[in-house]
Amino acid sequence: MRIGVQLDTSRPFADAAAEISMMEDLGIDLVSVPEAYTFDGVSRLGFLAAVTDQVQLTSGILPLYSRTPTLLAMTAAGLDEVSGGRFTLGLGTSGPQVIEGFHGVPYDAPLARTREAVEICRMVWRRERLVYNGDHYQVPLPESLGTGLGKPLKLIDHPRRPAIPVNLAAIGPRSVRLAAEIADGWEPLLLFPEQTAAVWAPALTAGLEVRDENLGPLDVVASAACAIGEDTAELLSLCRAHLALYVGGMGARGKNFYNDLAHRYGFGEEARVVQDLYLNGDRAAAAAALPDVLVERTNLIGSVSWVRDRLAAYAAAGVTTLKVSLPQTERTSRLRSIEVLCQLARDTAQETSPAPHPSVSSLPTVAHRLQVGV
Repeated sequence: MRIGVQLDTSRPFADAAAEISMMEDLGIDLVSVPEAYTFDGVSRLGFLAAVTDQVQLTSGILPLYSRTPTLLAMTAAGLDEVSGGRFTLGLGTSGPQVIEGFHGVPYDAPLARTREAVEICRMVWRRERLVYNGDHYQVPLPESLGTGLGKPLKLIDHPRRPAIPVNLAAIGPRSVRLAAEIADGWEPLLLFPEQTAAVWAPALTAGLEVRDENLGPLDVVASAACAIGEDTAELLSLCRAHLALYVGGMGARGKNFYNDLAHRYGFGEEARVVQDLYLNGDRAAAAAALPDVLVERTNLIGSVSWVRDRLAAYAAAGVTTLKVSLPQTERTSRLRSIEVLCQLARDTAQETSPAPHPSVSSLPTVAHRLQVGV
């Protein structure tokens, strides 16, 4: 299992970047840079490419609607060039609150747009002369939609790699199926290892059945907060408040993907209460209403033995990359947690037989594993 770190954008960037360099020396495999309605993630990724040597870099995530597919492709190729072939393009659709509220564009056809955007990116990286006639993207733009003066072009520069990896953030059944079919990696937020089989096995299996075997194994990228120590109750409370934001306040009633996910995990009534409290302004009560098991098992907050057991649970659920945020306030504590986590991941890999990756060749095994929750 690879260990990654999500860049902490709440702290001064120079400090966070210096800390990433220290964590590279401690053994992390990748760093992920988020982009919501913050500063853009691309600038920070370019800087990190210059101050790291081996660690993989990924956008986590770039909102699909904020850029044209060709600009996404150009950006990914540029970051892959300056990083020496270390970049993965993490994409997601975000949600209507951000896309329509901040970017001012319609949040329409997220699945179809995702498929078309990924297809266009891969055409650009192969330096094909770009002619694409999709339902949502037409390149060149036809005369009926523009001046009629556009002509097919291909990328001038030669990408370092003609197939830059693409990860898709997805938690809904149809979007997870799409990720399993077309992406190099799947990023489910709020992954509950013990519920992976019940919630996502059908969608993963359906996508893997039609996956191009040339894509190789599907990288399953889970996210969690991590703090390793004996006195972590306060940090778990911070995670509880963060989870309440997602389950209760991220979206509107009837349009909250994370609330829907909590329902599918078996916490339907609790999710309804959390959302009602949060949207009515009582955030503390919303956080308190979250089930303890949901907070505890979607994070890595606790003793060394607890985190060791949770790593085993993530591995058993098929996770191949674990991307962590670090809520501890002191740098020495964060570095210590990363050092221990990397060692535990190495120990777990040695103690357990390698879990089969979700790929076409191993589909029957993976489907069984997900269905029985082993």
